[in-house]
Amino acid sequence: MNYKETIEFLFGQLAMYQRVGKVAYKANLDNSMKLDAYLNYPHRSFKTIHVAGTNGKGSVSHSLASVLSESGLKVGLYTSPHLKDFRERIKVNGECIGEQDVVDFVKAHKGIIEEVMPSFFEMTVAMAFDHFRSKDVDVAVIEVGLGGRLDSTNIIIPELSVITNIGLDHVAILGANLGLIAKEKAGVIKQGVPVVVGETQQETQLIFEAISAENDSELVFADQLLKIGLSMVSVNERQIFQVDNSVGECVYKDLEYDLLGLYQHKNIITILVALDVLKKRGFEITEKQIRSGLSNVVRNTGLLGRWQYLGYNPRIICDTGHNVEGVSYVVEQIKQTPYQNLHVVWGMVSDKSHKEVLELLPRNATYYFTQASMERSLPCEMLLAEAKKVGLAGEVYKNSQDALKNAKKNAGVNDLIFIGGSTFLVAELI
Repeated sequence: MNYKETIEFLFGQLAMYQRVGKVAYKANLDNSMKLDAYLNYPHRSFKTIHVAGTNGKGSVSHSLASVLSESGLKVGLYTSPHLKDFRERIKVNGECIGEQDVVDFVKAHKGIIEEVMPSFFEMTVAMAFDHFRSKDVDVAVIEVGLGGRLDSTNIIIPELSVITNIGLDHVAILGANLGLIAKEKAGVIKQGVPVVVGETQQETQLIFEAISAENDSELVFADQLLKIGLSMVSVNERQIFQVDNSVGECVYKDLEYDLLGLYQHKNIITILVALDVLKKRGFEITEKQIRSGLSNVVRNTGLLGRWQYLGYNPRIICDTGHNVEGVSYVVEQIKQTPYQNLHVVWGMVSDKSHKEVLELLPRNATYYFTQASMERSLPCEMLLAEAKKVGLAGEVYKNSQDALKNAKKNAGVNDLIFIGGSTFLVAELI
């Protein structure tokens, strides 16, 4: 098989959550442990950092990997989903796994794949760990796919567990309230391994404290240690932060971060506290390396889809925020972005909280309701019907490229076109 045929085999033979939804979710770690044992436990060959949470875990994972690579380490990075190419999920110092590496892995292990029939995600995690071992990485940043306790990545014993925040997402699988979801996310907490939680939330704080205590794990809440004093966006489109400690002393002056978006204000605090814990664990990381790593996340890791500019005159921006918390930050960011008229190219998947998300969207915009070309996409006619219930109006386009093409045709040079609602829609239009 060549690379294209290999990817078609993986997508076709293995259940993929992004494509088919809940049916692909395995409520145990049996397959992951079988594959791990078969491959002779590759993750034991390198240190790991585990990143869970509802929102922000992708940005946090990429940022930690960027800083660690600036400190001179060979750094593996496992994230999901991919936007353009499957290989984005598995990187070493920003370089995607090679096409031939993917082909060789599947060819060498096709027997066990067909025997175990793992989910797409279970197989991908096994491939990532095997690749990191073959590349002799020093440390790998591992992003949780869904939840934590039963996520395929949760066979590792990391140097640090990070939980960015807890929000209402994947409620059909993880639970219908923040407390239940927090218990699932807290499954990444391991015996004696320190934990950084990004946000202090009344509904979840006691849960994290109790589970950390049970595991004798040091727990810190990042937002209780650091605060953003002031922030601005520079002319070269980087955020500039003044970061204060809990008593108001500035600990990072003029800290540059190349990821845009208001939601990064919370992420940057989580990242800085996580790096401080890693330094206490023996990682040699200087302030200069932290600054360089945070200023060059996109260059060092290839991160896509976080308040990303796709064009100017009119300004075209996309963002992968898709749940209530993520979209609320996106909408606030849109409010702070100058434009004459707003055009929104919007699509959603079928198993999200449509009404709650749509209610957040601005009323003074022209909407282009569309759908990504995947099974889980909410048909654009149904999306329009849901949107009308909350006072939004627009046209439907079954092809996402047509939706964007019409938005560009209708927009003036001083207008803003925003693309969002679904990671998969963003992936198609980047």
